Amino acid sequence: MSSKLSATQIAWRAAQDIADGAYVNLGIGFPEMVAKFQPPGCEAVFHTENGILGFGEAPRPGEEDWDLINAGKKAVTLKAGTAFFHHADSFAMVRGGHLDVAILGAYEVAETGDLANWSTGPKGVPAVGGAMDLVHGARRVAVITDHVTKDGKPKLVKRCSLPLTGVACVTRVYTSLAVIDVEGGHFVLREKLPSLSVDDLQAQTGAELLVPGPVADLVVPEL
Repeated sequence: MSSKLSATQIAWRAAQDIADGAYVNLGIGFPEMVAKFQPPGCEAVFHTENGILGFGEAPRPGEEDWDLINAGKKAVTLKAGTAFFHHADSFAMVRGGHLDVAILGAYEVAETGDLANWSTGPKGVPAVGGAMDLVHGARRVAVITDHVTKDGKPKLVKRCSLPLTGVACVTRVYTSLAVIDVEGGHFVLREKLPSLSVDDLQAQTGAELLVPGPVADLVVPEL
């Protein structure tokens, strides 16, 4: 196995924890990959903020209907039972606690569960958007991300330095090196790559990792 998981492998691992029949919102970009890897026998119902519930996979190139798009302006297909509704009704679903899971990307996650996934800088996501509703409306909020930035700085930190999307909202983080829960204001290590020691992982993490029990091997298929 590689020294770290690819984006596709991180998405696969996150998908394994989605229950059959769960109502799920996937963030724009990287998190959208999660939809490809539902476990056998499980079928999530995917929601997009612009007003579709239960849509299908992306169409084949050249077969897009650009009247049918998700919040990231990506073309989608329809499944039997797909529902359309007003943007306001969509956010009423979010704010009313009707989503089981929201999976988002991140610039930073704090040990308290705070999330920063937008930036006021010249690059990146330019506005917080619907994510601020999702992180406090969904029953479970998971983050998928590389463990460190491109220049090697930790993305899991004691306190976020970027503008917050939400406070104390993240419950689990799937990274390129580990699966980590947020519990009681601390990062709790659940799984890690077999080739990586806890000390090595800690050295790449900007806050203390608690290890209350055995740590499972993070093993994913070659994708």
